[in-house]
Amino acid sequence: MNIEATHLGKQSSYPQHYDPSVLVAVPRILNREQYAISDNALPFSGVDVWHAYEFSFLTAKGVPVVGLLKMVYSAGNEFLVESKSLKLYLNSFNMDRFGETRAEGISTVTKIIGKDLSELLKCKVQVAYFDQNAQPSNSDFNDFSILEETADFDNISCTIYTETPDLLQKSQTSGEIKWATHLLRSNCKITHQPDWGSLFIEMNGKQLPTPESFLKYIVSLRNENHFHEEICEMVFKRLIDVYAPEKLMVACMYTRRGGIDINPVRVLPGTELPATLVNQTLRTNLSFRQ
Repeated sequence: MNIEATHLGKQSSYPQHYDPSVLVAVPRILNREQYAISDNALPFSGVDVWHAYEFSFLTAKGVPVVGLLKMVYSAGNEFLVESKSLKLYLNSFNMDRFGETRAEGISTVTKIIGKDLSELLKCKVQVAYFDQNAQPSNSDFNDFSILEETADFDNISCTIYTETPDLLQKSQTSGEIKWATHLLRSNCKITHQPDWGSLFIEMNGKQLPTPESFLKYIVSLRNENHFHEEICEMVFKRLIDVYAPEKLMVACMYTRRGGIDINPVRVLPGTELPATLVNQTLRTNLSFRQ
């Protein structure tokens, strides 16, 4: 598939009316093959969680409804949705009328979006609408230790800014770690514009990374050109290859760009997913990024 031939990296006109034809699906296998990840035997399960902060449509009386959309779908399906095409698609609702009442319109558009995305990605896509003033739920990551706040942070030296798994070193300890870093940066696969995010790992096993080596490895992603989902799966695969953990969760929470953020999560079988993040009925707490 020639991704460059799609909307990404090009000047595009916004549709003036509802238009599902602008949606573009990208095969996940395009990136997975280079990391020896087989769609037939995935080493993980997980979901991709998208938030659209600038969603709007009109009621039958022409009154705007403005809110936030949360979209959740499985990482086990064949495709992901191209982000710019999703933005164009969601904006195509802006000037069209749905429902005699506000509640009826919200019910109608969420069903339409769920149907269109499910058909595009060939999997069930769950869609929920939240008012702008809806309170976020509790964060899934409150008890994670932020690595750059440790005492040794100022003594770490980084010189490598392309993905280098050899940076990962083994510590002399076993057990469980819950780490976070707000230093995640990668670049869009097509436009090469920077994407900023926070990365969370929960790992249990007989071999664990040292904090310094893990932070250096995450910093080494700084010049990588990948989609958000691909970064998450790359980190996950490196960790299972080096440490063979018994339990592993990797979550990449990216800052929104163009009104949309992307939050992929991958786990080993038997590892719990972040409960609030993956529940489409709960508004996610992303205050640490947004």
